[in-house]
Amino acid sequence: MVYLWREPYHAVIEVENRRCRILRILKAYGLQQFRVADIRGSTVGSSRHLVELTPDQIEKIPREQLAKVWASRQSGGKASVWFESGGCETCNTILSHGSFLISGKSLQDFIVVYSFVVPSFDAYKSIISALENSDLKVKVLRVGKLESKRGILTENQEKVFWIALKVGFFDYPRKVDTIELSSKLGISPSTLSEITRRGVRRLLEHYFET
Repeated sequence: MVYLWREPYHAVIEVENRRCRILRILKAYGLQQFRVADIRGSTVGSSRHLVELTPDQIEKIPREQLAKVWASRQSGGKASVWFESGGCETCNTILSHGSFLISGKSLQDFIVVYSFVVPSFDAYKSIISALENSDLKVKVLRVGKLESKRGILTENQEKVFWIALKVGFFDYPRKVDTIELSSKLGISPSTLSEITRRGVRRLLEHYFET
């Protein structure tokens, strides 16, 4: 089913998933609590997780395993490392509904808090239903839709800027690039660039208005 980004929502849910391969891999190294800064799916069903680890946590990972993962960046004494698995049931369910997975945070006992943006409330309900039908324990922590401020940006510009901000398009380094964001929104990269350019101009004109 194709979901259109008409009324996007931001959701935060807690899932107990003892079948998660990434959690099993890290738990085997004695890593209990960590933050997943980014999650990427693929067309072949595998998942890549960008996990933030401290130097002490990295020391627990065997060197031969570290050779199979990708160190992305270091900041604030932590390293961000990409781990790839054959696919995460929860991540794939969220991604299969056209959503953006923003981040995840491992708590304990295979419990992970996921933050994601969905195209619509119907897509959100479908995700929750699919997870529960897979016998996963799901707890909704927060869900809210884009609240339009009106006045400065057009409705379409507000929607695009809100989604772009939530999914890390304006972060440095970017979590989502122009091609990925435009593909999810069902528009061309040039159209996305034009929307953001015009939107930024509106914001600047309002800010510098005398």
